[in-house]
Amino acid sequence: MKFPVFDLHCDTALALLGEDVNQAGSLASNKGHIDLNRAEKLAGYCQCFACFTTPYMEQWHHITPTLVFEREIATIQREIDKNKKRFSIAYTPEDVIANQEKGKMSAILTIEGPAGFGFDPELLESMFLAGFRISTLGWNESNPLTGSNQTGGGLTELGKAYVRQAQSLGILVDVSHISDEGFWDIMKITQAPVIASHSNSRALCNHSRNLTDDMFRAIRDSGGVAGINQFADFLGQKPTLDTVCDHIFHFMELDPEGKHIALGGDLDGCEALAEGFEGVQSYDALADRLIARGLDAATVQNIYWNNALGVMATALRNNKAI
Repeated sequence: MKFPVFDLHCDTALALLGEDVNQAGSLASNKGHIDLNRAEKLAGYCQCFACFTTPYMEQWHHITPTLVFEREIATIQREIDKNKKRFSIAYTPEDVIANQEKGKMSAILTIEGPAGFGFDPELLESMFLAGFRISTLGWNESNPLTGSNQTGGGLTELGKAYVRQAQSLGILVDVSHISDEGFWDIMKITQAPVIASHSNSRALCNHSRNLTDDMFRAIRDSGGVAGINQFADFLGQKPTLDTVCDHIFHFMELDPEGKHIALGGDLDGCEALAEGFEGVQSYDALADRLIARGLDAATVQNIYWNNALGVMATALRNNKAI
């Protein structure tokens, strides 16, 4: 069976910029994990495109995170303009649905690390108006908002202000990459659903980027979702499509109706994927494997599409101006 795909996280914008972060790769066709030629063979497609920045970019590329951020936004906009007959930006779930009904694919802008605008919560309103609908508080570094999964350390007062401002606007707060302390600090103050856009189960793969069962329960209880990541390092040793299914089924032990599980492939942001998963085109094969292992079509539809749409709709209700 074929299902529409709503993927909460990819790093394709940065991948199209190339190693020197100054190239003009094509979203229509490329050798990465995602291109439109493959994606439009799915039953529907909405992709959240992360604009990824970290202070480490100064040493990696000798350019500022702000410049990288600007280039990523420009790359996404350029590719939307070049492919506007089959691909459009979406600001709301209604836009995604309208695009699908027209046979078009959707793009949603997301923030992976606010280094590109100085970690400043006062700039979040401008980010929202530009179309950003999801934001992490950082990447793998310790920063003015929080510690990370690699450094430890909880939310600062500025980090708490960032969470409150994001949620008041309807921007989903994304806990992927955050420290355990930072995660629980967010859960103490959250007033909206919280998501982990690209994180798996720590019970099955003991990596700090993954979620403990208690973390998943807290996300579930907030009304949020966890997006299943295809990166081999977050799945387990020599992972296959069955390993990916195992993470989904484990979360379903904590969420029997599968209402708080989604997709967050991390495509174009990692090298090694599960055996049998080669790129966006492989979501059909994963769905087939889930069905073969006993999941019903309605639950797969929720995981692949409905749950992400629903959590975004819930978050946007916090913005009284819409």
